[in-house]
Amino acid sequence: MGGPRELGGVGTKLVFENDRVRIWELRLDPGEDSPVHRHDLDHILVLLSGDRIAVQPEPDTEGPYKEYLESAVVPGTAVFVKRGGVETARNVGDEPYHEVIVELKD
Repeated sequence: MGGPRELGGVGTKLVFENDRVRIWELRLDPGEDSPVHRHDLDHILVLLSGDRIAVQPEPDTEGPYKEYLESAVVPGTAVFVKRGGVETARNVGDEPYHEVIVELKD
């Protein structure tokens, strides 16, 4: 069996952080996966562009998404997600994907 799993950041670029929020940008080219990551904080996803996105939960996820899920991207949509997810994001569309993730600190 391999060593401990290494987790990546929840986005591709950290753009802001203070004592109340952490804001990430996530960009994925068509067919690209994010690193496996854990959402330790409740967060808001703000969809900016793209056409289809998927989430591939890990077996030890404690977040709301337990099964593989694909969704159409509606730019301008904001989605609240509870903490606990361990997952990979996958751009399953034909267009570059772009979102902002606002993590809410306790």
